[in-house]
Amino acid sequence: MTNHVIEKAREHFGNLLRQQIARVDRMKVGEEQTNYSELKPIIIGFIGGDGIGPFIAAEARRVMEFILKDELNSGKVEFRKIEGLTIEKRAEINKAIPDNVLEEIKKCHVSLKGPTTTPRKGDPWPNIESANVAMRKELDLFANVRPVRVPNEGIDWIFFRENTEGSYALGSNGIDVTDDLAIDFTVTTTQGSERIIRLAFEYASKNKINKLTLVTKANVVKTTDGKFLKIGYEIAKEYPAIDVDDWYIDIMTAKLVDPKRRTQFRVVALPNLYGDILTDEAAEFQGGVGTAGSANIGRKYAMFEAIHGSAPRMVREGRAKYADPSSIIRAGAMLLNHIGYPDKGKKLEMALDITGQYERKYVMTGRDTGATGRDFCDYLMETVMDSDIEKKWRSYQ
Repeated sequence: MTNHVIEKAREHFGNLLRQQIARVDRMKVGEEQTNYSELKPIIIGFIGGDGIGPFIAAEARRVMEFILKDELNSGKVEFRKIEGLTIEKRAEINKAIPDNVLEEIKKCHVSLKGPTTTPRKGDPWPNIESANVAMRKELDLFANVRPVRVPNEGIDWIFFRENTEGSYALGSNGIDVTDDLAIDFTVTTTQGSERIIRLAFEYASKNKINKLTLVTKANVVKTTDGKFLKIGYEIAKEYPAIDVDDWYIDIMTAKLVDPKRRTQFRVVALPNLYGDILTDEAAEFQGGVGTAGSANIGRKYAMFEAIHGSAPRMVREGRAKYADPSSIIRAGAMLLNHIGYPDKGKKLEMALDITGQYERKYVMTGRDTGATGRDFCDYLMETVMDSDIEKKWRSYQ
């Protein structure tokens, strides 16, 4: 019996190794970088997802249509609605992303995406992979970039989370060796670590930020986290003007809530799982995960998304219209920056700060005690139109 289960596990692990070695080979070849200035039109896909996703995605599209009105009319930008990335459809075909949906996504240069449900063990849904994880792998969106700013508390962070490796890369490929023993896997490659860490250093250098922090648990997870940390310090030698330090993930979560220490962090580079945990914690300072956006960047494609879940309970209880669209709209501001409209992106970010953190004329509570997403977005667009928006924004800093 023992030999049989070990042989079965060995075969399973061997298949995973072959897949990962093939992935490394593909990374060595690389993909050509998309140049958005050469595209006409830039095709932006809107992916509703499921749960509250379609509701907040519709509001985000309304805001983006308002901001990109001239570009849409001139043919510089084109919007496409992508449907079918729902838990019901994915469960029906037992696949993380339906093939026809993935094909439509690949026809777009960038996407703005609502949340999708990821089944947990014990849920009524089959054990399909996270749509987010699958999309990041299919489109090679290796960098998850999440900024968090709270100026009046001295917080100005930007996190570069590796997006295609770590504990999530093989999250649905673990194995129940016996009824008593379950094993999952984590993956770290030289190529995967280099590209995310270098992107973080390039961002710091370009924006004249002289502090970068590497986060791992390399004292315990010595092989994979150790590789990430070693590569980080090797790349640091190429950027002598940037001060580099490293923290372990457990103490880093504590230091983010330390008023004396947290203002010293600026650019943070870290593996997948730690990045997921730390950026959710960080978003709380800005008003919660409902207020933070996320960029998933690759060389060819990019996808921007809300960082919160699909909240199916809100839909069941008839509260979907009260869902806060701030996270997906902030992701939309990041999308604007990415495709070459930084002035529009900055104006949208300022409007989100003013409406969500400072004036707060409409407050989102997720219930009828607060504003609807539509009311909030009307208020947001009025703020974007304010000719004195930058002066107003600076007065709050």
